[in-house]
Amino acid sequence: MKILVTGANGYLGQGIVHQILDDGHTVIAADFKTDHVDDRAVKKDCNMFAIENPYEYFEEPDVVLHLAWRDGFVHNSPAHLEDLPKHLAFLKTMVESGVSRIAVMGSMHEIGFYEGSIDENTACHPATLYGIAKNALREASEWLAAQNKATLQWLRGYYIVGNSQYGSSIFSKITAAANEGKTEFPFTMGQNQYDFIDYGDFCLQVASAVEQDAVNGIINICSGKPEKLADRVERFIQENHYAIALKYGAFPDRPYDSKAVWGNDAKIQAILQARNA
Repeated sequence: MKILVTGANGYLGQGIVHQILDDGHTVIAADFKTDHVDDRAVKKDCNMFAIENPYEYFEEPDVVLHLAWRDGFVHNSPAHLEDLPKHLAFLKTMVESGVSRIAVMGSMHEIGFYEGSIDENTACHPATLYGIAKNALREASEWLAAQNKATLQWLRGYYIVGNSQYGSSIFSKITAAANEGKTEFPFTMGQNQYDFIDYGDFCLQVASAVEQDAVNGIINICSGKPEKLADRVERFIQENHYAIALKYGAFPDRPYDSKAVWGNDAKIQAILQARNA
């Protein structure tokens, strides 16, 4: 299978591309630069929104895995809504050119404030520009797929745990602080509960979903269980042997963050079971 991965040079893209290649598929890796992408991939350094004939330029892929997104951790950046028409136009062109399946990275922030387990039928009331834009792209992608008799996989991501210092998550920030020799890290009270998934598991789940077409629609990329933020961060510090302590209460919780939220993992577990059968 030939899979086009956009945003391939990003934190998520690098691991996902590596996993897809390990699974024996061909990857066309697209980004402004692809210097951190696995050298087994076919690399395309470009502005994908400016390509005149993207289907041909990206070597007629079987599947598009669309990870590309700007300012993902700046939840109220105006870029989310500014870029939305570009994302839709790109996916529209690819589907109308012959791609029969598109997989797009979503986010649990599409849901907005919610408590409990999230499944594909959970109503969305996003509370940030990031969530609003992702949810709008999901709805538009569903329409686009239906109009063109294509298949959509909407991969709804949760909280990824990894020790790269170059990301924007709290785990990346703690890693960067520890590497700088800091001994204290300002923190909230950490009592909210979230669905945390380790980076390697996240990449495996995304690759597994994209490499099959029996399970489609909204697919949660998640662990399926909640854990207190404080507990997961403390464990992360221990796992990486960082000499840094959390300064509890330095920051308030964000008003739009849920108190306890996690993904229903039934669909991704079905995919993983079929992979291992």
